[in-house]
Amino acid sequence: MEKVIDIQHLRKSFGSHEVLKDINFSVNKGEVVCIIGSSGSGKSTLLRCVNLLETPTGGKIIYNGENILDDNHDIYLYRRKLGMVFQQFNLFNNHNVLNNCVVGQVKVLKRSREEAEKVAMKYLKVVGMDRYVNAKPKHLSGGQKQRVAIARALAMEPDVMLFDEPTSALDPEMVGEVLKVMKELAESGLTMLIVTHEMEFAREVSDRVVFMDKGVIAEEGPPEQIFNHPKEERTREFLKRTLK
Repeated sequence: MEKVIDIQHLRKSFGSHEVLKDINFSVNKGEVVCIIGSSGSGKSTLLRCVNLLETPTGGKIIYNGENILDDNHDIYLYRRKLGMVFQQFNLFNNHNVLNNCVVGQVKVLKRSREEAEKVAMKYLKVVGMDRYVNAKPKHLSGGQKQRVAIARALAMEPDVMLFDEPTSALDPEMVGEVLKVMKELAESGLTMLIVTHEMEFAREVSDRVVFMDKGVIAEEGPPEQIFNHPKEERTREFLKRTLK
């Protein structure tokens, strides 16, 4: 299998507090990897290190065979290849839906406005938001905002999509519409790395599940193994608490 991102001995400290301790794992092309674990286990920090919103304290992030933490590496070029979907949507409130999906393409990818709009419409259609092109974010529900945020990330046509608890800021009735879109993306063969507390989703959609606890990867494997036959006591404890 072709590794898209390979994390080796990754560490991250904030002052004297070590949040990530010797993290090793990779994401293969076309694979859906879900990261689960309690609050404070380091999941979101790991994701933020992968796209360099946080600078790792040590270790390597190998992308296409090169360590992107080397001094001479163009991190902006690398970041372009990663789509990021946040908990809080991070849409431009003064732009309508279409512009939200066009601005990055024009600025970063140097696409013409015409081409960018065509690409934006393609992905807005994918997430079921093409009818709302002229709406401003303030007129959208949380679920609609998150679907626009997903379309915006897809419009950059990244190699990997990163999702940081994309449903945690949503009202319960809106969670389903976002998970449905993500499930369809997973089935389309998109490479996805997802931090989530939606256990049923992780079980159903993942190729591999990574369980984090206290800054380390305590266990990883296929969802069938992690959810039905966890090897580690702490994985069992976590799942007992979270699975109804």
